[in-house]
Amino acid sequence: LNPLDLKSITSSVKKTGKVVVVEEDWKTGGVGAEIVSLISENCFDYLDAPVKRVAGRDVPMPYAKNLEKLAIPQLEDIKAAIKEVLS
Repeated sequence: LNPLDLKSITSSVKKTGKVVVVEEDWKTGGVGAEIVSLISENCFDYLDAPVKRVAGRDVPMPYAKNLEKLAIPQLEDIKAAIKEVLS
């Protein structure tokens, strides 16, 4: 997470009022959780909606390609999160 351009993130939140954080890592204890925490601490007053997180499932990463696809976020998951934040 270092270096993290918090100034750019803050500027974007001020401009849009909405945030979707996407990562392939597990949702629990992932990098996205830290980013959401920083956004909440520094940009809370500028948020028009709760921050939406799209992350991998909290399961051991499977080796089989078809199971891996089920464990990590897919384009449809990201689109659904964006639609939810925008509505």
